[in-house]
Amino acid sequence: MGKRGSKAPSSVRESGAVRKNWRNRLSIALAFPNSYQVGMSNLGFQTVYHLFNRFGHVVCERVFSPVQGAPESVESKQALNAFDVIAFSLSFENDYPNILSMLHAGGVPLRSDKRDASHPLVIAGGVGCFMNPEPLAIFIDAFILGEAEPVIDQLVENLDLEKPKEQVLADLAANVPGAYVPSFYQPEYKEDGTLLSMNPDPGAPETIERVYLKDVDQAPAVTKIYTEDTTFDNTCLVEVSRGCPHGCRFCTVGYIYRPVRFRSEKVLLDCLDQGLEHTKKIGLMGAAVSDLPCLDELCRRGEATEAILSFSSFRANNMSEDLVKSLARGKVKTATLAPEAGSQRMRDVIKKHITEQDILDAAQILVEAGIPNLKLYFMVGLPTETKEDVEEIVALTKRIKHRFLKASQPIGRIGTIHISLNSFVPKPFTPFQWAPMDDLKTLKQKIKQVKNGLARVANVTVAADVPRWAFIQALIARGDRRVGEILELAHKNNGNWPQTLKQTPVNPDFYVTRQRSPEEVFPWDFIDNRTRKQFLLNEYNRALALD
Repeated sequence: MGKRGSKAPSSVRESGAVRKNWRNRLSIALAFPNSYQVGMSNLGFQTVYHLFNRFGHVVCERVFSPVQGAPESVESKQALNAFDVIAFSLSFENDYPNILSMLHAGGVPLRSDKRDASHPLVIAGGVGCFMNPEPLAIFIDAFILGEAEPVIDQLVENLDLEKPKEQVLADLAANVPGAYVPSFYQPEYKEDGTLLSMNPDPGAPETIERVYLKDVDQAPAVTKIYTEDTTFDNTCLVEVSRGCPHGCRFCTVGYIYRPVRFRSEKVLLDCLDQGLEHTKKIGLMGAAVSDLPCLDELCRRGEATEAILSFSSFRANNMSEDLVKSLARGKVKTATLAPEAGSQRMRDVIKKHITEQDILDAAQILVEAGIPNLKLYFMVGLPTETKEDVEEIVALTKRIKHRFLKASQPIGRIGTIHISLNSFVPKPFTPFQWAPMDDLKTLKQKIKQVKNGLARVANVTVAADVPRWAFIQALIARGDRRVGEILELAHKNNGNWPQTLKQTPVNPDFYVTRQRSPEEVFPWDFIDNRTRKQFLLNEYNRALALD
């Protein structure tokens, strides 16, 4: 973790990039702290790139985490420290160490208070920021908490770098909705190490409201740059919705993107037509694609135009005939279902709202449609989980396998069931933000239990995450400003996390495996995410009551 990099910009094959002369323009490095392949598969990253480059006086170029050497832009090979502004796009906590690596390799001081007028202004946005920006607070000059489209104009308007840095930051805080300047806030801690309060400087607001795009039809999100060097090879990605209506208690998407918004049939058909000008492969993106009201219409348009549709997600209890036909027509080899838990009790605890019958029926429908392989997502370490609940992952997989075989026999071929087993990580702004994470020993035992239970089952494979990396993800996800010091130490140790966790004076278990009290002030409580904390606590207590 923290060492993934990108191809050299000169080796990238793509179309649709924007190249401008730098003269008399505000230069912005849109930085993604992972590889080119990962970053260019991120539709939000592409959208922000396009939004910045709409301004005539702005030149925005992309920078990714390099395999080796100093980071440089794809468009003109400019060094990172040559830009006026570095804007990080943050999606995943495990990418955060790469931010420090990129700044250091790019000749930019890590800490905000060590940078002066000769250095770029460093800002950050993305879903990672509006969950919890505090672990990065000592490194970032300003965060944008929320979605980019509603505030991009105000942001660019207030990036007047002829002014002193402190004045620019004050302008951002005063004039840009969702702007958070960490240096204007001082955390105060209790003797037990928990947060007492986040104290704003005079004039700074006590809470910052997460901004969101009220009418998603006003800003369609569709691929602008086509490249073979991504997870979605020469595919046009189309965002169909934001948020999720189901509110699973472990998942941030159902809470931090509220209200749920779907794009209209007209806008999505226009996006599909735009994509078909470049490629036959169209990827529909969203947390709940199968809930899209006009999904069947899109599937039928795809069939009429011979488009190959793919779907980022669909629920086992909401698979229309048109959706399944689209999967089959696209010659999909593997379909993904997410039971998340083996027992119905645990699915009720996490509020998954699907039954075992839903899962079995979905598996049968997919195989009968000619999709030979299934991928099943499960988690271990969920709140109130018992050994019996873990064993039910094994039992449910075997029952799915039985239905899978029965449906495969008339076709004359038997595919594979791939199990993806992940450690549960409690996240901010979810009902489980109070819950402790299982310790590493317990997680390893649960993973071993599942692997042993399925070891002799033919045509079933099990791949599990590494609990140590899940531990670090939890540390960053629920950390306060002091976790920034751990990130800095990990950087000094060249990404050696075992050594870092031994050396740090900050106890990592305090953030990861500790049960939070109902009264605890969280590092992210100053963000108004339009979900009341008491509502989340009530949901957590309802989950515990099912034990």
